Amino acid sequence: MELDIYQVDSFTTEAFKGNPAGVCITEEALGQEQMLSIAREMALSETAFYVRHTGQLRWFTPQVEVALCGHGTLALAHVLKERGEAHLGDALVFNTMSGPLTATIEEDVIALDFPQAKLHGAEMAREKLALLGIDEESVVSYLQFDNKELIEIDSEQLLISLAPSFERLKQLPGRGIVVTSKAGCNKLDFVSRYFAPWVGVNEDPVTGSAHCALAVYWGEKLNKTQLDGYQASQRGGHVNCTLLAQQRVALRGKAKTIVKGTLYL
Repeated sequence: MELDIYQVDSFTTEAFKGNPAGVCITEEALGQEQMLSIAREMALSETAFYVRHTGQLRWFTPQVEVALCGHGTLALAHVLKERGEAHLGDALVFNTMSGPLTATIEEDVIALDFPQAKLHGAEMAREKLALLGIDEESVVSYLQFDNKELIEIDSEQLLISLAPSFERLKQLPGRGIVVTSKAGCNKLDFVSRYFAPWVGVNEDPVTGSAHCALAVYWGEKLNKTQLDGYQASQRGGHVNCTLLAQQRVALRGKAKTIVKGTLYL
């Protein structure tokens, strides 16, 4: 069997920046173990699997399937545009575990229509803070969304300098942690980092799904519906966020294809 396979850097216009995603396009659905094996072979934070016949879209890390992946969806829409299967103004609808998701091809960017995350208060996990390298006094807010945590701290410099103990974090229950702070420059509203060693991704370079929570959090805090975020990983990437009606959020970004070829099974 021969399959089309791509590697795309999402939320960037530069090679080797943003978040790399695998994209695998098929006519018929692959088996779950096949998809997991391909994701392991790609060795990226996520690989997107798209079935052209049904519009089904699924995402896998090298270890598990995930319910929502922004950079993988952006990468897929970008590939479909490059292949001539999507054009300016098209709204591509994908069938996913998180319901129908839309990617609209705009003039210079691709806009993803995703569900807003629901944030709620949580008890501060002091052991996790210590393993992240965060003093309790630096914590502004400690919240949860889905089965993940969102922590605002009071220093962008501290955020950038964090060097978590990933092996020790994995010994504690968890799924993913977003750490964020207000941006120190006027061009940005907030900065963030995302850690998920529990699913084989110590630090995700740029996380679309995390911005579904970050947009809600900072939108309320700054009283804004349009926000610009920067994920301050080693690769780094920008995400423009717009809070929409009906508990939705638009995430806008660009992408660049790095590899395209044929996968032989």
